[in-house]
Amino acid sequence: MTHALLTQSDIETYQRDGVVVIRGLFDGYVDLLRAGIASNMEAPGPYASENKKAGETGRFFDDYCNWTRIAPFRQVIEASPMAEVAADLMGSNRVQMFHDHVLVKEPGTSMATPWHQDGPYYFVQGQQTVSFWAPLDPVDEATLRCVIGSHRWEKEVLPTRWVAQEGYFPDEGQYLPVPDPDAEAMPIAEFAMEPGDAVAFNFRTLHGARGNTSDARRRAFSLRLVGDDARYVERPGPTSPPFPGHGMQAGERLREDWFPVLFCRASDAFDRSAND
Repeated sequence: MTHALLTQSDIETYQRDGVVVIRGLFDGYVDLLRAGIASNMEAPGPYASENKKAGETGRFFDDYCNWTRIAPFRQVIEASPMAEVAADLMGSNRVQMFHDHVLVKEPGTSMATPWHQDGPYYFVQGQQTVSFWAPLDPVDEATLRCVIGSHRWEKEVLPTRWVAQEGYFPDEGQYLPVPDPDAEAMPIAEFAMEPGDAVAFNFRTLHGARGNTSDARRRAFSLRLVGDDARYVERPGPTSPPFPGHGMQAGERLREDWFPVLFCRASDAFDRSAND
């Protein structure tokens, strides 16, 4: 049965377009997430970045892989309906945690989030993936923007370092150049959103966000989740996030002690126990 927050049309839109908005996904958890972001910014993790770029104004903070040390994040991940919603969107029996991501643009921040796909940075491949991007402040101009259908492109878009704008891996020829969706008149989905809403998008959906030139903060919490067909894949360099010392081999499912199963349908639970 489909989760009450979703319709069959939502699932079809997600599969076709690679992006859909889920209203109220984190209703009741906004204050917890705000508290978690405050803790994260007071004590950044090892991967935190200020995204400082010459000529840009304001502050653009981001950090990831902190859910195991920041209690409010863990609480939301374990208690909210997002894992079951993810299973429905992906058409997956199980949902594994991959990582969390915090992005904060203070008032007057001119730097945009560059256009990119998440998938090429990661050491995981599969069609059954989903990211949730949830603003904790009302957003309009600084909302997420996703290129419709880009998750079905044959080649992935070149992953780049956001500030330096250089290629992340050495063999740039295997990737598509980073496009300019506005100049190329690509179909873009973007939504005015309230705290508690979330955009769901595939790891291979091209996305970005404008700067925040308003006089209000734009805090966003993201979760990256994977489904049944996700497997570890070797990349030609360190991935982002790196997860050093994971010990996985190409073609394996992500290890569950590092990437726990958050949701499992009864049929899959039976199958797994039968194979133990």
